[in-house]
Amino acid sequence: MTTNADGPQTRPRRRTPAGAAVLREDVTEAIRAAVFEELATVGYARTSIEGVARRAGVGKTAVYRRWRSKLHLVLDIVSAIAVQGLPAPETGSLEGDLRVLYEVTSRALRHPVASQIIPDLQAEAARNPEIAEAMQKALRDGQEGVALKIVAAAARRGEVRGDLDDELVLDLISGPLYWRSVVIRSPKLPKGYLGALARATAEAIKAL
Repeated sequence: MTTNADGPQTRPRRRTPAGAAVLREDVTEAIRAAVFEELATVGYARTSIEGVARRAGVGKTAVYRRWRSKLHLVLDIVSAIAVQGLPAPETGSLEGDLRVLYEVTSRALRHPVASQIIPDLQAEAARNPEIAEAMQKALRDGQEGVALKIVAAAARRGEVRGDLDDELVLDLISGPLYWRSVVIRSPKLPKGYLGALARATAEAIKAL
């Protein structure tokens, strides 16, 4: 039996030529899942590459081949929580698109594991400027990319002006839900809240 960077192998394998290594997706997903579990169990400060590797059932080298540090590993998770890369909804209306965005974001923020991780990272960010900057960028980039596409589509349909202030629009769209879900950590959204929020936000943007 031999061992490669992603864990034990049942038989010898030829050495992969330099520059041609292929990372196994199943190992990558196992590591990501392990990070979620490790953060939720012990918090950021006590999370370690060793602990993540042990929980994922791989060697430390498998982790370091994908992320160069604990911080970058955790930021990958933050980006996932922030729904980075989510395709912009296409319901045909600003209110409808906002409703879909809020539903997806709310589910991500209120996930049992995510709801434990985000407050812990916020506390860590207060002590670590690098984490604060990186976390802000990850959360902002994830929301900004989708929110501005939604507004641009609304402008093409003639629902809103085409010269709106991007910063103000992003605050209007992202602020309320993050405030309720992340800051005050409301255990349950009131019935009809997301629909009312989408309607109110759409009207506010149209009034700009």
